[in-house]
Amino acid sequence: MSSSILSLEGKTAVVVGGTSGLGLAISLGLADAGADVVASARRAEQVEAAAAEIEARGRKTLRQPSDVADRASLQKLLDATLAAFGKVDILVNCAGRIKRAPTLDFDETEWTAIVDTNLTGTLRACQIFGRHMLERGSGRIVNIASLNTFVALSEVAAYAASKAAVASLTRSLAVEWSKKGVVVNAIAPGVFRTALNSDLLDNTPRGKELLMRTPMGRFGKTEEVVGAAVYLSSDAASFVSGQVLVVDGGFLASGVNQ
Repeated sequence: MSSSILSLEGKTAVVVGGTSGLGLAISLGLADAGADVVASARRAEQVEAAAAEIEARGRKTLRQPSDVADRASLQKLLDATLAAFGKVDILVNCAGRIKRAPTLDFDETEWTAIVDTNLTGTLRACQIFGRHMLERGSGRIVNIASLNTFVALSEVAAYAASKAAVASLTRSLAVEWSKKGVVVNAIAPGVFRTALNSDLLDNTPRGKELLMRTPMGRFGKTEEVVGAAVYLSSDAASFVSGQVLVVDGGFLASGVNQ
């Protein structure tokens, strides 16, 4: 297989939630693979910083904030991208939120907000960008699932429920849209070290357990999710739809590690 089948030259990608953590790694990885990339999120200063990094790689971009809770902002993101680039070939949905608390007394407002961001926010972006892709007869959508899609982690029930639903939504859209040239898949990242979670990973019993449960004996580096994103966005994945590709250092395969 030639490397060109994984090339994203000439493609335009939009990464929602693409300015920090795994989302930023994916934005930069798609740019390195040849795509022009619009990395969008709520904070204008993060959008600016991500855009500068994309441009430093010699790719084109836009500075267009968005909020997955606000359908109009996602429509503006699509419209601005079409005005600049004429098309969107790739959509990656990375926006997410989580809160840890016992489920018995979990605040319903917080539950609704988490589901609205992680699940309904993904749906909103899929609807808005999917319509454009369906009209063109081609597109790649990559959603972000989780280990929580498959197994429970203590006291994050809202997040887990939303991420299980993201996998279900991914399959539903694949069934509806694959015949029309739009393939929809998801990535389920394992435990990756980011600025937000490094203290939890290094200094808590939960972090120790997560490490013990990962057969590779280490946490992921954000750049290690890039290959999966490039693959699912590329012509190499032309017959792959409705799948959840797990990138987890062996976590879900693990029973007893010692």
